[in-house]
Formats: sequence, C-alpha cells, structure tokens
Amino acid sequence: MSLKRILVTGGAGFLGSHLCERLVARGHDVICIDNFFTSQKSNVEHLLANKNFELIRHDVTHPLWLEVDEIYNLACPAAPGHYQYNPIKTMKTSVMGAINVLGMAKRCRAKVLQASTSEVYGDPDVHPQPESYRGNVNPIGPRACYDEGKRAAETLFFDYHRSNRVNIRVVRIFNTYGPRMHPFDGRVVSNFIRQAIAGEDITLFGDGNQSRSFCFVDDLIEGMIRMMDGPDDFVGPVNIGNPHEFTMKQLAEMVIELTGSRSKLAFKPLPADDPRQRQPDITLARTRLAWEPKVPLREGLARTIAYFRSIRLEDYRAPTPNY
Repeated sequence: MSLKRILVTGGAGFLGSHLCERLVARGHDVICIDNFFTSQKSNVEHLLANKNFELIRHDVTHPLWLEVDEIYNLACPAAPGHYQYNPIKTMKTSVMGAINVLGMAKRCRAKVLQASTSEVYGDPDVHPQPESYRGNVNPIGPRACYDEGKRAAETLFFDYHRSNRVNIRVVRIFNTYGPRMHPFDGRVVSNFIRQAIAGEDITLFGDGNQSRSFCFVDDLIEGMIRMMDGPDDFVGPVNIGNPHEFTMKQLAEMVIELTGSRSKLAFKPLPADDPRQRQPDITLARTRLAWEPKVPLREGLARTIAYFRSIRLEDYRAPTPNY
C-alpha cells in the first residue's frame, strides 16, 4: 500500500473523526479541516500527537490551497435541526464545498469522494431504494436545503468527471450511528439514548411506524474506504448502509431494554416531509466492493450506549437552538 496525503473535510465530525482515525492508523498523512459548527475537537484530540495528522480550522465554503492525493468531502451538517437552522449556509456548504474540493482535485489530479446521502431519495415511493431510483424530493420544503444541496453536489461531481476527467467517487450514506455522535444532534439514536439514560419520555413522531435502516459507523467507514480504493471504472453512486429495517418504535423499545430505563414513549406530530421509510438496496456495494455491514443493531446500540455513559453531557452544547 502506497502512503498518501489525504484531506478529510468535516474531519472532526462524527463520521469524519472515525475516518481520520482509520487513515492515520494506515500510515497516511491526514489533513483534517473543520469549522466546528456541529463537531468538536475532542473527537480528534487523540490524533493530535500523531506526526501524520494535522488539524485546520477552515470553512469549506471558502477556497483552500493544499497539495493532496485524495479528498474525502464530508463537510455538511447532517441532522435536520442543524441543517434547517441556517438553510442557505447548508446549501452553500454542499454546493460551494463541492466546487472547492473538485477544483482542488482537478488542480492536484487527486481522487475525490463525495459523502452524499440517502436523503437524495426523499420520501421514496420505491422500496428498498436502488441507486437507479431518482427520488421523490420536495424542492421547496424545509428539508430541501440538505436534500437538494446534496443532489446538486452529485451533479457537480459528475460534471467535473465528464468535463475535466476528475477521478471521483460518490457514496450515498444511509442512517449511521455509533460512538462520537453528538448527544444533541437531534438524530433518533442519540435522542433515544440520551432520553433513556436520563429516564425521560422517549419522543416518537407520528405513530412510530416509520422505518429506517441503521448502519454502525465502523461498517460505514469500511465501505467508504473500499469505494475510494476501488477501481477507477466504478465511480458510483453506491448505497452504503444496513439493509435491515426497523420502525422507530422498535428502535425506542430496544434502547429502553439495553439501557434498563423506565422511560415511556411519547408521541408528537410528524415533521414536514419526513420520509415514511428508508432502506438501501446494497446489491451494488456487495457486487462491486465486496462490502456489507457486519455489526447488528443490538450490538451497535450497546457500544453506542456505553459511549454515551462515558461522556459528560455538560461538556457538550447544542449547536443550534433547535435542541
């Protein structure tokens, strides 16, 4: 394996920090940039002593001049409350961020991977969702800043690939969870665990029967690295997620069981444009990357709960007033 200089945007975030950790362990020279809007330095604090790791505070909406071999573009708030807090900035992060990393990749002749999302499928009327499905997205709804921003980023990646021969990769990430999730990111796993540990009612929206597929972070990072290291004739997009589907009610009940909590379920109205179901078709990842998730939900939740019990919530602040 040849050692590379690798840039990770959003590298101090939940996913980014795990990716940086894996790349540093492999001996690569890793440059992590982050504006610390929804992330924190504590996620990468254990990496700072490594000679092959560098941390830079920078906002990806502004150009950055670096010489690199590979770029993982993970920068963007991913929880609804965070990306809706400043929707224009969210769209700029996806679009301007993509333009900036693609420009760098073109100049450096670097390989660049876009962390896209299952949100490009919107509220799907095809189930499970294959990469060929074009989605059912409301372009003027409250979630559109994220959904359409990520869709536009994919467009830019493929236009740079076709027009400028930039070596791209696109992965569509489905719900991911695990240690280093921000306790106030507003996602269901972190919300449920935090509420259960505190003995509070667990908040469910709608009737709790809407479903998601949850992928443990270690599995997700393995899929991303395999995609980056894969053959140049396979640029994606490719779904990376766990195909096993659970309802929100099932998830809440499992969290209550694993925490030993006495929490009760509390139901609230369903937010606008919230997808009813989400499940990846990972046939392409299985056949082209020889990848599929290995960590079952019960095991992953237990490891995530252990992490949440190990941190002090008072050391974290909600990035926005939404939580």
